[in-house]
Amino acid sequence: MDFDIIICFETHVELKTETKLFCRCPVRYDVPPNTQICPVCTGQPGALPVLNRKAVEYAIRAGLALDCSINTNSRFARKNYFYPDLPKGYQISQYELPFCENGQLEIIGDDGLPYVVGIKRIHLEEDAGKLVHSSDSFEESDYSLVDYNRSSVPLLEIVADHEQNPIRSIKEARSYLDKLKQVLTYIEISDCMLEKGQFRCDVNVSLRPRGAPQFGNRTEIKNMSSFRFIADALEYEISRQSDILKTGGQISQETRLFDEEQKITLPMRSKEDAPDYRYFPDPDL
Repeated sequence: MDFDIIICFETHVELKTETKLFCRCPVRYDVPPNTQICPVCTGQPGALPVLNRKAVEYAIRAGLALDCSINTNSRFARKNYFYPDLPKGYQISQYELPFCENGQLEIIGDDGLPYVVGIKRIHLEEDAGKLVHSSDSFEESDYSLVDYNRSSVPLLEIVADHEQNPIRSIKEARSYLDKLKQVLTYIEISDCMLEKGQFRCDVNVSLRPRGAPQFGNRTEIKNMSSFRFIADALEYEISRQSDILKTGGQISQETRLFDEEQKITLPMRSKEDAPDYRYFPDPDL
């Protein structure tokens, strides 16, 4: 049985602003933990966010470069979930009315000809803090600490469209990432340095019988920051899903992690949908 491969990237790009998204704390690397923080980015009661104008300008610049429609009205929302690196208990993001929608990016397709990948939306959100484990391996760590220097650093999330002109192969996935990184660097909104986590991807992949109209259940591989590891993860996940479907099984819609040493994906949790995050407009913005 042959399958169509559907790949979709949710790319998180750190913007090169001088200060964070909702406060005046500087954005710096190689500084001691928890030295670039304030009541706003650590979620203290009564502290109110103030939007960084430069981050909005960068978001619109990206939208124009990717041929998006720019919304004249936009809205921030609270994305509710609990994790130690999220001090407020919610992330300020966007759901309805993002800054940019319905764009496109031209890449080289599998046949060597130009192929246009759809861009569903571009929105702004704040980054979370960073967990620092006592060991290189989370499983072997006795404890974990939290560094909030990264909390509220501005992120631009660029969501590729899995319905309108999706990415169809590992080769096209690499072409898309290379071209997107090139565009964002050229318009000078981010340095896109993968080793510093400035260009990170959540990779969604699903398979369906060749020519079938119905989309299959998708899995999401979280927080990938290496193009080589993304290719390895896609190769394994496509093979895994294909083997399951060929034997009559069903793909679980779930979030998975990539083990870089074994070059396999491992289940992390069931995949959340938008209702699970209980989005609602942020009353402070």
